[in-house]
Amino acid sequence: MTHVSTLTEQTPQFETASTPASDPVQAHARASSQPDASIVIVSFNTREVLRECLDSITREAASLSLEILIVDNNSSDGSQAMIEEEFPHVTLLRSPDNLGFGAANNLALSQACGRYFILLNSDAFFAPGALVAAIRHMDATPNCGLGGGLLTGRDGSLQPSARSFHSILRDAIVMTGLAHRFPKSKFFGQFDRTWADPRQPAEIDWVPGAFSIIRPAVLQKVGLFDPAFFLYYEEVDLCRRIRRAGYSVWYWPDIVVIHIGGESSRQLTDLTFSAHAAQVSLWRMRSTLLYYRKHHGFQARLIFWLETGLFRITVWRNRSSKDPARQERCRHSQDLIALMRQAWEETNGGRVSPPAPW
Repeated sequence: MTHVSTLTEQTPQFETASTPASDPVQAHARASSQPDASIVIVSFNTREVLRECLDSITREAASLSLEILIVDNNSSDGSQAMIEEEFPHVTLLRSPDNLGFGAANNLALSQACGRYFILLNSDAFFAPGALVAAIRHMDATPNCGLGGGLLTGRDGSLQPSARSFHSILRDAIVMTGLAHRFPKSKFFGQFDRTWADPRQPAEIDWVPGAFSIIRPAVLQKVGLFDPAFFLYYEEVDLCRRIRRAGYSVWYWPDIVVIHIGGESSRQLTDLTFSAHAAQVSLWRMRSTLLYYRKHHGFQARLIFWLETGLFRITVWRNRSSKDPARQERCRHSQDLIALMRQAWEETNGGRVSPPAPW
């Protein structure tokens, strides 16, 4: 039966078959009762992809000692029953509310006991050898506080995997489309490092939250995710705190993780601004303002002016057109201006996080 745990309970260890002693990672698994890694997954109505995610972990676990903790953010699609029936070795943490990404991960991280903590999206799957490679890299890089890998779609297309910290300049380059237009330029491609060879490992600023491996001692020093960020920017904030504490953040391309979330987003070509899209945009804007206020002070006002200013330019360029697509683009930008103003008011200019759940 799946173990349902609270914050104070000790989670069970998922042991797998023994392997030859020639591999130092495998030898450590037998020499210590501590799991090689605690894998933390946050799920919200993602039953089918979550099953595929857990299957990929099972395939990768043959040489490792693992514990798997899933925080379910009050799903209504049968995810919890699926976990209980098909993956009884998993520790299931049930939340009565949608805690968001950071707070839900904190719930599991506070009781995880592995040598390393691995955060994995429910729509992300390990390619063969990825999990062992991640642990070996962390063992070989003692000053690394957090590491990430190469994110790809199912079709092998590359997704942003190694990023630079947000700044007014970098965000302006991305928002104006210059980053997309000149991806090989070191200046215009600096945010997503599109100028760099994705086959080369590198010390970077931060990695997207679809996959990361973290050294627990670093979290003890810098703290867990800031719960002020309900969704978006929480991993950026954590990486900034890790680097500020003197640790490095690394990108290792031989850790390949298939991430279908990014693949799905590329298919959103309809300009219709649904209520769900508006809600997600509002969440992103709130977190943008919270992040800028926390790390850049008065620049929270600058990012507000930048975004609303660019939206106003789009309105001005399209408002007189009779083309339905351009009219829709105008309405969309007007909606985004209103949402950014709402986000500014609700966060008091990035100073206060609205009560969760957002």
